[in-house]
Amino acid sequence: MHETDFRSSLQTGGGRRRLKTTMAIAIVYGLTFGMHFAPWSRWLLLGLFSIQALRLIFAPALPAIAVANFKYESDKKYESDKNESDQDSSQDLPFFSLLASAKNEEAVIGNLVRNLCQLDYPSDRFEVWIVDDNSNDRTPEVLTLLQQKYPQLKTLRRDEDAQGGKSGALNQVLGLTKGDIIGVFDADAQVPVDVLRSLVPVFQQRKIGAVQLRKAIANASENWWTAGQSAEMALDWCLQDLRIRVGGIGELRGNGQFVRLTALNDCGGWNEQTITDDLDLTIRLHLCKWDIACVNSPAVQEEGVVTAKQLWHQRNRWAEGGFQRYLDYWNLLLSGRLGFLKTFDMGLFYINQYLLTIAFIPDTIAAIVLGHNPMLPAIAAFSLSLSSVTMAFGLRRSYQMSWRSAIWQTVTGMIYMLHWIPVIASVTLRMCVLPKRLKWVKTQHQGAGDNVLEEIELQEIENHA
Repeated sequence: MHETDFRSSLQTGGGRRRLKTTMAIAIVYGLTFGMHFAPWSRWLLLGLFSIQALRLIFAPALPAIAVANFKYESDKKYESDKNESDQDSSQDLPFFSLLASAKNEEAVIGNLVRNLCQLDYPSDRFEVWIVDDNSNDRTPEVLTLLQQKYPQLKTLRRDEDAQGGKSGALNQVLGLTKGDIIGVFDADAQVPVDVLRSLVPVFQQRKIGAVQLRKAIANASENWWTAGQSAEMALDWCLQDLRIRVGGIGELRGNGQFVRLTALNDCGGWNEQTITDDLDLTIRLHLCKWDIACVNSPAVQEEGVVTAKQLWHQRNRWAEGGFQRYLDYWNLLLSGRLGFLKTFDMGLFYINQYLLTIAFIPDTIAAIVLGHNPMLPAIAAFSLSLSSVTMAFGLRRSYQMSWRSAIWQTVTGMIYMLHWIPVIASVTLRMCVLPKRLKWVKTQHQGAGDNVLEEIELQEIENHA
């Protein structure tokens, strides 16, 4: 494909969602019915999954991941009394612009700002930008007070009619930044103090366009739902690590993602026509020939949602955005632009995450009408078994727990993971019927108490005294 046509496809791939979804589901239904007339096709699909499983089991170690935990020797090297040679050496370090978009985040934004502004990195080599997306709580007051304390903090307030959600907010502030590497965090993120130093050697590799930190759930012990999310994050990280090792696709997860500015410019910034900016950017980066690394340590923590209703709404958005990206870029993904290994990995991941769930309905109908045994349960059981093993290893590697604890958490974690079945089913049905929705979807963050709010309240008391 000509490069001009490729750029045009990146910008215009998001139309006709209902038609594309209906056609995709029709193809899945047709192929599933067809499997009942060609029983060998089940063994073919099972064979492909088996090949991928063997590749993941024997995946080689990656030097890029190994050096990601590199630490500079002196924690005090860049204190205020550093000498001139220290200043010269700091100029060789990449400049980081750390971004967060906040809408009504008064409960957590103060903790994030303090966290980011106190990272162990030369203060003249990073900046912090908070985009206030027209908050109507005390988020603006919190940011104003924090700006008086932290010179690295810069803010941008969006108008009421600003469009594009989080992607629009990030695009709007991007032109004001001066970083070589752009870091993106959610408002509730808890960021390790050494994160920037740890990322420097990873970005020294030219093909790495972005890095995703492992995500962990800060309130994992709160209830069954948050414990399940913690196990899910461990599964996700371990699976991503293995996929990258065998030449597959690494993915961004929004919170704790870092993107090289040149890579971001290559794919035209963030897509404002998507509800999952991270998943969309993942595809764009790979199509533009950039790789994504996944780092185990340090990890970024975030709040898990605490109720089934919150989980349902959040995962519906994730599933919709994840499915949408395949519809938007299907022609580019099938063009061979990714290369064989990434295309193979992406195809099996798409089948496993989305198409198997969709195909259970036509498989059941065909089995009843034709008097056959269902074709898919064996494949689904194989997939669930692999996911269980991956989750156990992920829990062990992420949290250094015993095998006994990892196995027990895997049992409960896999039960929790079954929520994806009704989520995928409902999302794909809705996408066939309803037009594309583009709106800010707010996840309520509770925080653990923010003394910035207390300072504001004290100031208000003094002003009225």
